[in-house]
Amino acid sequence: MNTVALNQPVEYLVRTFDLCKSFGSLAVLRNVNLEVRLGEVVVLIGPSGAGKSTLIRCLNRLETPTSGRIIFDGHDLTGAKVDLPSMRRQIGMVFQHFNLFPHMTAFQNVMEGPLTVLRQPRDVAENVAHNLLQKVGLAAKSKSYPSELSGGQQQRVAIARALALRPKLMLFDEATSALDPELVTEVLAVIRQLAEEGMTMVIVSHEMGFCQRVADRIIMMDEGTIVEDGPPSAIFSHPTQDRTQRFLKEILRQEG
Repeated sequence: MNTVALNQPVEYLVRTFDLCKSFGSLAVLRNVNLEVRLGEVVVLIGPSGAGKSTLIRCLNRLETPTSGRIIFDGHDLTGAKVDLPSMRRQIGMVFQHFNLFPHMTAFQNVMEGPLTVLRQPRDVAENVAHNLLQKVGLAAKSKSYPSELSGGQQQRVAIARALALRPKLMLFDEATSALDPELVTEVLAVIRQLAEEGMTMVIVSHEMGFCQRVADRIIMMDEGTIVEDGPPSAIFSHPTQDRTQRFLKEILRQEG
């Protein structure tokens, strides 16, 4: 087991050590060792069932690891004394499905976190919501309810809602998989903007072109393990592992 000096300056925002997760007899993660630097964009690729979504759900403890450690911003998320609510406030997550409050407008959905979680004054929370809806290109839709928005618009509201808590880390679990193809681009544009602004992100995606443009590192996963890890230029042009080569060939064939 690696030892970590938790009082050292943080270079890696996230580190996992021999992370394992099983559901009954099914081992979904097997000794995963992951490092994500501050400001880095890491994209997880791999076939369905590879463990990608389980991994990022473990990173904010929506799933409890079976064994191993997760260090986030110098704090042991797997420690007995961890303040999980406090830690989760610093980790934004955007899911495949938007999970917006249907009875609230876009503006109210984004304002809810600053108002009730961060306990900001109403005028401050309203200003945050206004600025973030403008950031994701939805200022004109602030009074619309989720049922009045397209899937791409709902997902952009979901991103704004996650950003409203001022997270240090953003997790995206197949954020475009539930969208019609013509709506994917508008969501990916927002994620790309966040990358350009230096947001630390871990992204699960099958959008290979987007992965190549936005990622600092690509991690290929299969059967609960990290198969290959490197910059997009290396992974897409010269993958060293046969499993990566076969996966990319199949994905690119489907896209073609």
